[in-house]
Amino acid sequence: MTRPFDIQRIDHVVLRARDLARSVDFYREVLGCRMERERRHLGLVHLRAGASMIDLVGIDGTLGARGGAPAGSEGRNVDHLCLRVEPFDEPALVAHLAGFGIATQGPAEVNFGAEGDGPSLYFRDPDGNTIELKGPASGG
Repeated sequence: MTRPFDIQRIDHVVLRARDLARSVDFYREVLGCRMERERRHLGLVHLRAGASMIDLVGIDGTLGARGGAPAGSEGRNVDHLCLRVEPFDEPALVAHLAGFGIATQGPAEVNFGAEGDGPSLYFRDPDGNTIELKGPASGG
């Protein structure tokens, strides 16, 4: 079976943080990441990590609370893995996933990533981890 896309790179990884401000400081000061965008209404901070992004969500924020308890034996810390794919042909991607018995978590939506705003499709891997397939940024 031929895949209708090729993975280009990891676009971003989303980590849940017990203390969002402390985690932002760590990634900025210790690792040299640069704050790209903050979305307070979601409890989300986008940090530039080279060509990719590290997104941090507070566990008490809108997005972070979806992951349940903080990281530990009963909670997860990684929210999802995003893979930048080319081309982003939604019908072909949906059909490809369906061929493996995988349903998407809804239609493609525009989300912010390492290259800017672009289309995304979400689904789960066999262990329940969320995977995002991300297309090119709008206009680019």
